[in-house]
Amino acid sequence: MKKILLFFCIYPMLVFAQADSVPRHYEAAFATIPPVIDGSIDETWKQASWSADFVDIQGSRQPPPAYRTRIKMLWDRQYLYLLAELEEPHIWATLTKHDAIIFHDNDFELFIDPNKDGRQYFEIEVNAFNTLFELVMSKPYNKGGNMDSSWNAEGLKSAVKINGTLNNPADRDTSWLVEMAIPFSSMKRPGRVNQPRPGDYWRINFSRVQWNTDVDNGKYIIQKDVSGRKLPEQNWVWSPQGAVNMHIPEKWGYIYFKPAK
Repeated sequence: MKKILLFFCIYPMLVFAQADSVPRHYEAAFATIPPVIDGSIDETWKQASWSADFVDIQGSRQPPPAYRTRIKMLWDRQYLYLLAELEEPHIWATLTKHDAIIFHDNDFELFIDPNKDGRQYFEIEVNAFNTLFELVMSKPYNKGGNMDSSWNAEGLKSAVKINGTLNNPADRDTSWLVEMAIPFSSMKRPGRVNQPRPGDYWRINFSRVQWNTDVDNGKYIIQKDVSGRKLPEQNWVWSPQGAVNMHIPEKWGYIYFKPAK
């Protein structure tokens, strides 16, 4: 544990060219009372602190996101608990089939590498319908990795709450909330770590895919160029990647599993 604490004391000083070079970290408290996964910010979430606000995926060289995104995390022996708050004046979603490519909608994404080596890491995507897409990567795409979407986070609990009206351009929304309980057992792989101990740290990151939209006949539509192709999405993340690519796990942040008090 002393080595882990020393790591977090020294790591912020390892600034090379700019602050974007230093991955963020989050100290997750041990949940004495687990949250109820219903999409609400209940009393149990007072055990956790809000993260720093999300930034552009490329870091400070790009303008800051138009809308705030932040997260909280807790843990216990069974689950990693996650709460995400995404400010949004126009909340929409289209995909309802499990394991659809969810980032074709606005979405929230989790990336987690329990072994900190960029191999067999996990990704979970969710949209405002609470439609999930789960996958495991053998290694990053640029290193010849393959996506396995047959993996399901067995026992995952998730909920979404809309503070506004979904798919209604006539009004102005405020935010949507994502709440999850991710079983550590669902990340079990032969010869790999999947259960944290107090004082452990794992690599983790979060992404928000945000499309620019117009309204046509009372429906949200993604903006397109003159040739009919979708305009590029915006990517807002917790710990900046330095490139428009979430699959650079060595750029992810860290979660530190605080011991129970």
